[in-house]
Amino acid sequence: MPLTPGLFYLLASVACSVGVAALLKLARRWQVDVRQVILANYAVAALLCWLVLRPDPAALLTPQTPWLVLAALGVLLPSGFMAMALAVRHAGVVRSDAAQRLSLFIPLLAAFLLFGEPVTARKLGAIALAFGALFFLLRRTAARPDAPASSLTEPHALWLWPLAVWVAYGLVDILFKQMARAGTAFAGGLLLAFTLAGVLTLAYLLWRRVAWAPRHLVAGVALGGLNFANILTYIRAHQALPEHPALVFASMNMGVITLGTLVGALVFREPLTRWNGLGLLLALAAIVLMAPI
Repeated sequence: MPLTPGLFYLLASVACSVGVAALLKLARRWQVDVRQVILANYAVAALLCWLVLRPDPAALLTPQTPWLVLAALGVLLPSGFMAMALAVRHAGVVRSDAAQRLSLFIPLLAAFLLFGEPVTARKLGAIALAFGALFFLLRRTAARPDAPASSLTEPHALWLWPLAVWVAYGLVDILFKQMARAGTAFAGGLLLAFTLAGVLTLAYLLWRRVAWAPRHLVAGVALGGLNFANILTYIRAHQALPEHPALVFASMNMGVITLGTLVGALVFREPLTRWNGLGLLLALAAIVLMAPI
């Protein structure tokens, strides 16, 4: 198969998404402060958004700007990243990536319950499979030898933090859709969300009086580059394949789950049970069923 621009962007987006989880996994090994990493991440992502997507300054501050939605994003974006870091640390790359991908079913539920979207058998089936996938993915595995001896490690952390990732990223998706409904331009909304998330994270770190160190911020620069590259390549994939949104949707989500499983199992030696494997298969089936026709 030739490496077309659309396929290249899809592969790049999948690799960047899994790279974010892998970098967060390595953060503990490198003993970096994830909070400072998240701060630098949003500073870099905002700068790249400004330089690459070129948002219109006049469109950033208008009466239609949904400030409450942006404020919620400013809190949820870094909170979701922190949950992801803790999920990767305690539950591993495999289940954390799968939980993040399955978060797409939360806005689907919101569409049914809050926005009056018609219910179809296909979508209900996809939701049922997604909840089944979460159930089996979040089942406990045997205690890991390298797990820290804390009350959060066993038994709660193995399911609590992936569940927090699922909820946080699902709510972020809903908020971005609300921004689109309000008519906020994507590039401008993304820049405002990144900036506000960075400002709130900085305020929190100043309040906590953290001990700043360059190595934490350097790791954050790498994370910010991967984070923005993931978003940009996903957008470019849709632009390169405008007639195949289902292909982009399904390939991205299934690719992240598949590559995340390989990286988690082969690189980080993460233990998985047969029940967890069943959860991954159900997650893939749910994404296939949910892909737009």
